[in-house]
Amino acid sequence: MRRKDQTMAAAHDMRRKSDDGLWETVKVIIQALLIAFFVRSFLYQPFNIPSASMYPTLKVGDYLFVSKLSYGYGKYSFNFSLGGFGHELLSCCPIDFPGRVVLADTPKRGDVAVFKLPSNTEVDYIKRVIGLPGDRIQMREGILYINGAAVKKERIEDYVDPDGEGAGSPVPQYLETLPNGVTYRVLDEVANGAADNTQEYTVPEGHYFMMGDNRDNSQDSRFQNEVGYVPIENYVGRADIIFFSISQDAVFWEFWRWPLDIRWNRFFNLI
Repeated sequence: MRRKDQTMAAAHDMRRKSDDGLWETVKVIIQALLIAFFVRSFLYQPFNIPSASMYPTLKVGDYLFVSKLSYGYGKYSFNFSLGGFGHELLSCCPIDFPGRVVLADTPKRGDVAVFKLPSNTEVDYIKRVIGLPGDRIQMREGILYINGAAVKKERIEDYVDPDGEGAGSPVPQYLETLPNGVTYRVLDEVANGAADNTQEYTVPEGHYFMMGDNRDNSQDSRFQNEVGYVPIENYVGRADIIFFSISQDAVFWEFWRWPLDIRWNRFFNLI
């Protein structure tokens, strides 16, 4: 009788250990999901690049992390509606512009940032910050002018990408240096293209002027009816780092093709 009781007790202990092990696994999964939700909602959100407007800085197929802390939190910083709680949160914190909580810095000239398209806030755009509130911005014969002064534009080697912009054909490439010293590469394929000569734009208070690095293939603030000036509350965050990159013709889930399709040299590149 004692042996039977011992056997039953041992079986009970095994079931209990099995249940404890299962519960521990469930707890680890829940904790991991909560951490991922917190990071994605409040710290860094992943985005992928679907268009060529930021070549050569960003390519189609790049995956990057966008820092939500960089410019503070606004109504488009989160992937969910906060409802009444959101209103209470904003009302208890200092505001720099309507609808934005000051937790960090404002966009700086030269930042690459993700924002909601002013004409359709369901659409995310990524461009470079060119004009700050109060700035006068103009393009003349392909040269960028800020507050009447020409931005330095230096011709460098042609840009050649076998499966990207230009499809293997050389594209004229330049180094552009903003007044604050930020330097980056731009493409200017067509001399005196459609947006190489513009009116002079005066950036309103609380707004920013955004441009793509691929100057002849970017719908940006130069096109006032499509994009125009971007209000501070439309910013999602600053693009900080490329964490993954794959050929634009590749299908993400076809992992067996990754060794050939992945752009290994773009991993963890700072933007």
